[in-house]
Amino acid sequence: MASSTSARGHSLILVLGAIVGLAPLSIDMYLPALPSIAREFHAAGSTAQLTLAAYFVGLAIGQFAYGLLADRYGRKPPLYGGLALYAAASLGCAFAPGMPALIGLRFLQALGGCAAIVVPTAVVRDLFDQRDSARVLSRLMLVMGVAPMLAPLAGSQLLAHFGWRAVFVVLAAIGLAALLAIHHLLHESLPAQRRKPIALTAVRHTYGLLFADRHFLAYALAGACAGAAMFSYISGSPFVLIDLYGITPAAYSVIFGANACALIAASQLNHRLLARRHPDRVLAWAMAAMAAAGAALLACALSGAFGVAGIVVPLFCFMATLGFITPNTAAGAMAGHGAHAGAASALLGTLRYGIATLAGVGVGMAGGMTAGAMAGAMCLCAGAAVLCYVALRGAAA
Repeated sequence: MASSTSARGHSLILVLGAIVGLAPLSIDMYLPALPSIAREFHAAGSTAQLTLAAYFVGLAIGQFAYGLLADRYGRKPPLYGGLALYAAASLGCAFAPGMPALIGLRFLQALGGCAAIVVPTAVVRDLFDQRDSARVLSRLMLVMGVAPMLAPLAGSQLLAHFGWRAVFVVLAAIGLAALLAIHHLLHESLPAQRRKPIALTAVRHTYGLLFADRHFLAYALAGACAGAAMFSYISGSPFVLIDLYGITPAAYSVIFGANACALIAASQLNHRLLARRHPDRVLAWAMAAMAAAGAALLACALSGAFGVAGIVVPLFCFMATLGFITPNTAAGAMAGHGAHAGAASALLGTLRYGIATLAGVGVGMAGGMTAGAMAGAMCLCAGAAVLCYVALRGAAA
């Protein structure tokens, strides 16, 4: 299929971007309310962070199932079921009577919502080659990037006027709207003749091939570790910036939105660079920049240099590098696996959110209230990303 930007191509990007945007909405919209949730339920900040960890666990586990279902029944049916579960669980979160119930419902919310991560990536792989997949994924980041910019601002306003429970009512409504959108606007991209029956032997064989593919693992693990650095920031930053540095939830939302804007701008520059640069070269530059930004963040966090600016500025730079890393690692991992794009996309997401869960929990256990714990986790994840990419790419060459 032609990779260029027809009217249908633009419509596809808008629809897929809106669907993929559910994940950042579900994470980012309630971030300003995390300290308030902890206070209402008389819980520690590290306990409140478990609502994030539970969401990441749900995303990691659910993607295996959706990958298999997407390869067996096509791309749309798993989206229907997943989004219906997402909307129901979101409404349940709004009426959660305590922290254990909220943690469990966040897990269910993620089990439904992860369909919106697996399926769009598989659709892109159905329709585009590696270079154009990276360019399309960069465009998707532009569409879905509106969510991290606006979600915390919307969440802080809902928190101020209606309380944190209103956030989940809004998420339930958005899930239902997404369900209607895919029914009317998204065309099935997997022909019936390419669908595969679900057989345990075939499943083991498919995932065995993926785990044995050093080329796939190099991109997948590098992207997952870089993503885990971002989730360390997401998990720790509300407490570091609001509780430690004393900024307001509204000001936190502005900072969070600025960082999201940096990621979006970088993803669009990535789209332009890929017209004349190989994705691997762009990726190497971005990883070096990520490591440098992480080192600067850790130095400022441990020394207290420059106050809140010493945290905010390196974070901005760090997030910008992810605008190059995320689409290029995803496209690189998917490039050789068109025959089982659903399974490859699922494993890609499982690795990403599984490692993110460990990073987010690690921030809390190490003292999520401190800038040093957050920055240290981000540096470790960034270093692991570089190491995975260099070591496994070299072994695969």
